Amino acid sequence: MPEPSLQLRLAQKLALAPQLQQAIRLLQLNRIELREYIQEVLDSNPILERDEGEGSVESVEPVPTKAEKTDTADSSSDSVGDEPVPEWEMDSLPNEQWGETSSYEGFSGEAQIADDSEGGLLDHLLWQINLSHFSEVDTAIAQAVVYGLDEDGFLQETIEEIRASLAPELLVGEDEVLAVLHRVQRMEPVGVATRDPQECIRVQLSSLPSDTPYRDLALRIARDYLALLARHDMDELRKRTGAKEEAVVGAIELIQSLEPRPGSRYDNRRDEYLVPDVYVTQVDDEWSVSLNPENEPGLKLNNYYIDLLRKSGGSDADYLRGRLQEARWLMSSLELRNRTLMRVSQAIVDVQKDFIENGEMAMKPLILKDISEKIEVHESTVSRATTRKYMLTPRGLFELKYFFSSHVRTDNGGAVSATAVKARLQVLLQNEPHDKPLSDQDLSDLLRQVGILVARRTVAKYRESLGIGSSSERRRLYRLQAEMGV
Repeated sequence: MPEPSLQLRLAQKLALAPQLQQAIRLLQLNRIELREYIQEVLDSNPILERDEGEGSVESVEPVPTKAEKTDTADSSSDSVGDEPVPEWEMDSLPNEQWGETSSYEGFSGEAQIADDSEGGLLDHLLWQINLSHFSEVDTAIAQAVVYGLDEDGFLQETIEEIRASLAPELLVGEDEVLAVLHRVQRMEPVGVATRDPQECIRVQLSSLPSDTPYRDLALRIARDYLALLARHDMDELRKRTGAKEEAVVGAIELIQSLEPRPGSRYDNRRDEYLVPDVYVTQVDDEWSVSLNPENEPGLKLNNYYIDLLRKSGGSDADYLRGRLQEARWLMSSLELRNRTLMRVSQAIVDVQKDFIENGEMAMKPLILKDISEKIEVHESTVSRATTRKYMLTPRGLFELKYFFSSHVRTDNGGAVSATAVKARLQVLLQNEPHDKPLSDQDLSDLLRQVGILVARRTVAKYRESLGIGSSSERRRLYRLQAEMGV
């Protein structure tokens, strides 16, 4: 048995102050969540209240310290009993209402786009995460995964983007994210947080009991021959798998009983509509951003409780002093959130002004790192500031993340945005001859003629993301339209 001993170990650990934790949390909240959070604070903190007027927060005189009170002749009248007024300072209290307001004259009314940021699927998954035996770190990873889902339940963010959204307070490895991701994929609905319907079906099949009839054959078809299944090519499926017709039919029925879009059963619609967080306007030939004034809560300190704190002592003063500190932190964090959102939005507009003026074909390649280096913040800060925040431009309402896209090489060594390539593809497909639709290789060759180097399989991926069928499917559609006289 080893003898007990004392050992000295040095380790690095990141410790976040409560104020910084609050600022990080507020930055990632969308407009609805921020409004609910502020209302919760207002309900629990008597020192904080809404500023219904348009002026700034009334200035508050510093409360005298103990030494100052003992030097005045009327110190006894400002305290309760014989207890002295506790020492505290209010030098850092904001003297004006945080943030800046500005009007937006470029558009009238609000964009009528349904807000699904708090849909049933999101609520259901967060509820399961809270009930699961996740560690504190795994809970944060799982929540980051869930916030990266689209309305169909598919994961839209990469593993690296999820890691970046957790940094710098949580520095996790790729293996940790993948492990938590696999656990989330087994939550209800099974197959959520997968990348596409094919992976979703594989996850659902693998979660079935091993003795499920035709499960193994269905897994094989879903992994290797899903394209044949989509074409209903039974003969080729039997030939490729070597299985009997009865087994193939049973495996197909099992696959068809699954849900390829796990979020489809949840109603993510809301009666509330998206309201832009940021407006883009043109001023003197320059594009500038301004925050939506309706998103600014207008908070101020309650003078009654400030006066009460000056005169009270003991446990009452301790309570009010704690609430005052919370109010100061919240107002400071909201101001920081406001300023960060403005800086990130302006940096995006500076890069993508060609898109605002000329449309999607002028979209430039942009990644989180580009903006983080431009405004000198961490990539995770940019990720939080752009998640579920919306910008109203002359070209419509877009989530801030829309302006980020991967790049495609050009023949002169440059790069073009994937969004711009998709826009070009859409134009080519809209103008293609109906009697001879363009194949993916034809599209690749046409893009190469204008200097964009895109492989055939990349063209297919972009085409599918636009919801456009293959050349054979389009040929059948054109033929049907011609027969119907459309």
